[in-house]
Amino acid sequence: MTTLLNNRNKINKPKIRVGRGIGSGKGKTCGRGVKGQKSRSGVAIKSFEGGQMPLYRRLPKRGFNSISSEIVAILNLEKIQLYIDKKKIGTKDILNTDLLKKLKIINKNSTKLKILGTGEIKDKVNIEANLASKSAIEKLEKIGGSIQLKK
Repeated sequence: MTTLLNNRNKINKPKIRVGRGIGSGKGKTCGRGVKGQKSRSGVAIKSFEGGQMPLYRRLPKRGFNSISSEIVAILNLEKIQLYIDKKKIGTKDILNTDLLKKLKIINKNSTKLKILGTGEIKDKVNIEANLASKSAIEKLEKIGGSIQLKK
């Protein structure tokens, strides 16, 4: 540690004073060469990598991100049945976005819930969702469950 502290020759280098005569080695043009954009003061060529393809052009452009897009959580009937079997969801509970977010079944960022009809459901449940497929509604009503669609 002491050798690290005592080795200060790199830290205490004197500042090069440019433009102080020919003998200094950094006189007249101050090491900037003659004329051209880079010899002027206040010029920085942003994102210029010396002719190498810049990073922003090397990376691929990926899709379109809409500002007004809503994240819709999709839940199949077979998944609901699976959670009922695992006793994560009770059959008496009203399944809505708040409950499903609390149980971490759907993403916390999702704004809407859509129920799809893939798979079978044996227990009757009450669901409150924004969207639902025709097959999901049919299957739920067949077993005596209900689905409320929010506007």
